[in-house]
Amino acid sequence: YLKISKLALAFAIIRSKPPGKSCKEYTEHLAKIVSEQDTSLVSGNLWKSKVEALEAEVLRLRQELLLNKICPKFVLESRKSGASDENLLQESAYLMSYSSQLEDSGCDVSNDYTFDSLGTTSDFHQSEHNLHTSKYHLDIVPPLSLCCANREEPLTAPVQFLQHLLEIRKLSEIGKLQADFTKLEDDSFTICSSVSQLLDGLTVFYNSPKFPVSDILSEAICVLISLIADTKLSNHVLKKCFKKLDEFQKKLIQIILRSSSINRFQALHAVSHVLVLLGRNNILRNSLISLLLSEVHQFAEQMCQAHQILDACDITRYENIFYLFMILEQLLQNETEESNLSSSQYDGEEKNKFMKNLDQIILHLSDEFPLFSLYLWRVSVLLNSAQIQ
Repeated sequence: YLKISKLALAFAIIRSKPPGKSCKEYTEHLAKIVSEQDTSLVSGNLWKSKVEALEAEVLRLRQELLLNKICPKFVLESRKSGASDENLLQESAYLMSYSSQLEDSGCDVSNDYTFDSLGTTSDFHQSEHNLHTSKYHLDIVPPLSLCCANREEPLTAPVQFLQHLLEIRKLSEIGKLQADFTKLEDDSFTICSSVSQLLDGLTVFYNSPKFPVSDILSEAICVLISLIADTKLSNHVLKKCFKKLDEFQKKLIQIILRSSSINRFQALHAVSHVLVLLGRNNILRNSLISLLLSEVHQFAEQMCQAHQILDACDITRYENIFYLFMILEQLLQNETEESNLSSSQYDGEEKNKFMKNLDQIILHLSDEFPLFSLYLWRVSVLLNSAQIQ
């Protein structure tokens, strides 16, 4: 391949050589120009932006091609004639409709959205239902406007592509059109890249969240949850993108633990909510519970060590760890309510580590940290009750 490339470059130089210059002189001239451009582009990060733009365009074309392969005659119409894809996104119900209430200092959480409602919030069910309520008809595929309207919305492209997949899947399920989803196996790169792009965009937001939450972010979460909840599409996504989804869960957990800003609490509620929704999936739930048990166990041991040497604990991390407790309770309560699942599906190693010496840890910490000890006990009870069932 390298020899062919060199030969092709040599032919290109020879054929484009201006009269009056030898091939050697012309080659040296081109090399000098490229060298100067490289210096300028690297210093200004222009190369990087150009490459990213080209990669985004390539992915956009692959997405459009894949949609045409899956269903050559698919077109989406919004309920309002002539509406654009952007208007369609705005018509969808948003998962984070409570975001307009998140503009204060973070010290007050709205009663409309408490942590106890995680996993059962009606907003998500409504948005999941409305995701497929637009009108459709069979026609030629229109060009998809998957390019971002601005650089602040890198989620637009993957959201629209994955939303189109979900819409095709819904229509094929009710028999309104024929679709061949085996094409996803033939072009796994496109869907993996799209999901990866979506997860990267969400990670960037949660690292430095800005409220109120934008419409496109709300739609991105809705599409992600709907994608992994779909029985057929999730098989393709989880098989190809499990590692990326697992990394995404780890990053969200670390965001919760490391957040230290004064106004962080409502942002952490939003992150926790996403983790609970991801944990509804059986495959992701097992790995997520293991990750949470590992983090809680490590922190409990650190608390014991600090208590023994009379050292002060990290108050910020101590406050944040309760979000992990609450997520664990949500996932373990869901687990015990489903008779077709058993605790043996969990990572036994992490569960055994958590339960090991747990009574002694609770005994040492119960006087000085009663709330923390209570939550340790509650999680252990849920683990044991799952095992008994």
